[in-house]
Amino acid sequence: MIAPRRFLPSISSLLALEAVERLGTTLAAADELSLTHSAVSRQLRVLEDQIGVHMFHREGRGLRLTPAGQQYAHSVRQTLNDLATASLHLRASGSRAKISLAVLPAFAMYWLTPRLGGFMDLYPDVLVNQSTRLTQFDFQREKFDAAIHYGRPDWPGVDHVEICADRVIPACAPALHPGGRPSVQDILSIPLLHLESRPGGWEHWAQRQGVEASRLRGPLYDQFATLARAAAAGLGAALLPDFVAEHEFATGGLVPLWDAPTPTDGSYFIVWPTSRPRTEALTHLCDWLSSAARN
Repeated sequence: MIAPRRFLPSISSLLALEAVERLGTTLAAADELSLTHSAVSRQLRVLEDQIGVHMFHREGRGLRLTPAGQQYAHSVRQTLNDLATASLHLRASGSRAKISLAVLPAFAMYWLTPRLGGFMDLYPDVLVNQSTRLTQFDFQREKFDAAIHYGRPDWPGVDHVEICADRVIPACAPALHPGGRPSVQDILSIPLLHLESRPGGWEHWAQRQGVEASRLRGPLYDQFATLARAAAAGLGAALLPDFVAEHEFATGGLVPLWDAPTPTDGSYFIVWPTSRPRTEALTHLCDWLSSAARN
């Protein structure tokens, strides 16, 4: 339920307020809005009368917002942005079902996007909008229908479907490869590049090969795409998900340092809030993701 209409100013008045607060003068606001100076001033007076709060200090031909006016203008700007975004999404999707999806950057770039055409062929009436996020999903703060994230399925307040297990393989630029079939110790002797969100990744990988290693140091990177580029530039060895490594091996920028990928303790999941029913479109996407991973 929305507030009573008497508390809902016209869009014209709100646009005038936002422009004046941002640009600093009614003249600049009038120029941007293609209005006369007097028309902008009139819109501001109507807004002030309707709200019933003093929002402007009038100084000759100029004016200055009061603290209350500034705070209100900031809220108005966010609301106008939300309205414009909603209108843009509606225009883009038309009558199609829409899924707003938060995705880890590397998964979006190397796994999801190259395969998404298959989903579009099966479900042309479903539109998938992607936004990349490095941090864990927050459905209370951000308005996503679902998210694709890495880890273990112990997140509160969400349902999930597993897409695929995570497997990693060490890789480096051809010039850094020690030759032959490197041992774990050979690999660990190469400068090692690390991912911020996976501390201890190299130690865990070595342990899976039966070798104890600790305090392995090296430069940190915040995402796999940058990590892969650093490795291709010869800065060191990177521990990459198989779907990232496969792309890099195919282009020749990197070569494998180990025979096969090694499973980690995590998987990639699509998750959605338990507080919202799973739509038919989201059900189609979940089913397709699982099928695409198996194939």
